[in-house]
Amino acid sequence: MSRIFYTKPSITEREVELATDAAANGWGAACYEYITRFEQAFAMHLGVRYVVATSSCTGAMHMGLAALGIGPGDEVILGDTNWIASAAPIAYVGATPVFVDVLRDSWCLDPAKVEAAITPRTKAIIAVHLYGNMADLEALFAIGARHGIPVIEDAAEAIGSRLGDRRAGTMGTFGTFSFHGTKTLTTGEGGMFVTQDSELYERVLTFNNHGRRPGQAKQFWADVIGFKYKMSNVQAAIGCAQMERIEALIAQKRHIFAAYRERLADLPLTMNPEPAGTTNGYWMPTIVVDEGRDFDRDILLARFKEANIDGRVFFWPLSSLPMFPDQPEHEVSYGLCGRAVNLPSYHDLTDDEIERVCEVVRTTVG
Repeated sequence: MSRIFYTKPSITEREVELATDAAANGWGAACYEYITRFEQAFAMHLGVRYVVATSSCTGAMHMGLAALGIGPGDEVILGDTNWIASAAPIAYVGATPVFVDVLRDSWCLDPAKVEAAITPRTKAIIAVHLYGNMADLEALFAIGARHGIPVIEDAAEAIGSRLGDRRAGTMGTFGTFSFHGTKTLTTGEGGMFVTQDSELYERVLTFNNHGRRPGQAKQFWADVIGFKYKMSNVQAAIGCAQMERIEALIAQKRHIFAAYRERLADLPLTMNPEPAGTTNGYWMPTIVVDEGRDFDRDILLARFKEANIDGRVFFWPLSSLPMFPDQPEHEVSYGLCGRAVNLPSYHDLTDDEIERVCEVVRTTVG
């Protein structure tokens, strides 16, 4: 049987064509041409004023936190169920990540737990749209407004997700995106910082150029200590090709999720939610087996392996990692990871391959 990968990018001759052009001609005066094109296309897609292409979503988050002036002694709240890349930039700026439990249905920040965790040291709330699921932004924005705390959107996994007609990543003080090879839209590695705030944009633009402010006339003159999280022109060329079919890429993710949902509807499990008024980009279709069922995640993963199918574990609670204090009182976060598995979802996945995956799930969960 052919191998079913859990994810891989959708690459066509157009990506190869533009990347080849960037490699052959994108130097000297043309060294930023594809970067500029990619930024403009992404900004137009999102409907935001300002974007900065970066080498990773992690770098975009790092610069955004630094641009807000967050540093030692400060605290930043985020959900305990997350990938380390959402928490690491908090440590990079010297602040302390404060983990709170997540909601049972969305697996995103629980607003009530956020409110309870706020202290005089709280300087930001990071709302991660996990696996494409929209966090409860309306509640989080209300909390932020009451306490004068910015709400940041980590939309690394949420290309295609929306609240009403507003796209994920565009509503917070700033948003960040990932274009890793596993994501709906890819540049291989890469990310994007997005905001509607001109001053914040200028600070991040400065940080991303080794601390040289835009318009600085002195050659090799740095105005502040900065960073180097720039995206390459070759990466951006791939991104430009991907942007030409972004809606098709999102639509295929939604098609794959719908196929799983239909085939698994009779099993004792839940999948990524799509509450009224939201659209889920469904980056990573995920099953969560009902509590109380006799289910062993490792058995499912072993059966996937026997069938030449890639399985992927749900994110561990960040507080369970060795660099952070344990917080087992986060019952939802600690309960989810053992009952949940991400399913294969690359764009070229066929209906027959989806059925192969579902058959293994049915024999294990049913």
